[in-house]
Amino acid sequence: MNGMRLLLVIAALLFIALPVAAEVTLTINATPQTARIGETIVMNGTVSGSPTIAVFLFLTGDGLDTRGVALDNLNIPAGRGMFTTAPVQLTDGTWTYSWDTSVILGTLKPGKYTVYVVDRPVDRLRPVMPQYATVDVEFYPAAHPAEETPLHPLLPLCAVVLAGCLVFWPRKYQD
Repeated sequence: MNGMRLLLVIAALLFIALPVAAEVTLTINATPQTARIGETIVMNGTVSGSPTIAVFLFLTGDGLDTRGVALDNLNIPAGRGMFTTAPVQLTDGTWTYSWDTSVILGTLKPGKYTVYVVDRPVDRLRPVMPQYATVDVEFYPAAHPAEETPLHPLLPLCAVVLAGCLVFWPRKYQD
């Protein structure tokens, strides 16, 4: 009987002493939601119920890792040390990120993609996904395809000559 009272008292104290967890709410907007590859997309939103100083953004879409990828590096799955982050204004919980799609590692192809925002660094396939918000962005081909710069024909010859000089450089000059 005394043990039961003690458990009830402890349970009541824990119930009173533990702060009530606020529900995390996130929002995300993208301007524009349709763009050409190479243009800049401005994303913004809000976060409330979380004391975070940054939000984490990742991208999903056709040909990308199903866990999601960082917006600036499409080659590495989110959650593997790569995330795109945006600082949160502590005064009002707003955040903004300008996504310059002309400087991305990997190949962004025309199509529809989904951008996720979360308040902690987790990927999309976690067993317990935190609260999140999404926005769809559709990309069309670039207005002006990137021009490839051909190598000068003498560049490979110069590389061979330089390599030969380094290999056959007299030993007295190497120390």
